[in-house]
Amino acid sequence: MGRREEREQAFTTYVAERRPHLHRTAYLLCGGDGHRAEDVVQQALAKLYAAWPRVARAGSIDAYARRVLVNAHLDEVRRPWRRERPVADGLDRAAPAGPTVEETDALWTALAALAPGQRRVVVLRHYLGLSVEETAADLGVSPGTVKSQTADALARLRVALADGATR
Repeated sequence: MGRREEREQAFTTYVAERRPHLHRTAYLLCGGDGHRAEDVVQQALAKLYAAWPRVARAGSIDAYARRVLVNAHLDEVRRPWRRERPVADGLDRAAPAGPTVEETDALWTALAALAPGQRRVVVLRHYLGLSVEETAADLGVSPGTVKSQTADALARLRVALADGATR
């Protein structure tokens, strides 16, 4: 097997193992929009493939993939004219196993209402469990910005979810 085949096999194996995780992360970053999440994952994987030899040698594949995913989402947010516009959303979704439909809807609504920067911080810190420093590095901001964005986002989520619970 040649170098190119080995590279492609390693990349294919990585994608097969990590794609569900990348998609869940993108889904959260995109505020629950599955179509946009898929687009963001595709963009991220294309960039990861181009940089695969360098990233694989450095041994930081997950960190690089996460950073590329966040950057692809930023690109998507900043350039809305590049988005495809789906004609119909005919996909059936499975019912969630945990919270009720109402609780899930309230959470998605509250998460989608956050500013994109706050949403990114919440996803990286509380869904992926990254430290303040790791989140700051992935987003290219200072740790203080991560802390303030997290505090503001959690306060907004608390208010939004408390308002939803009293209705």
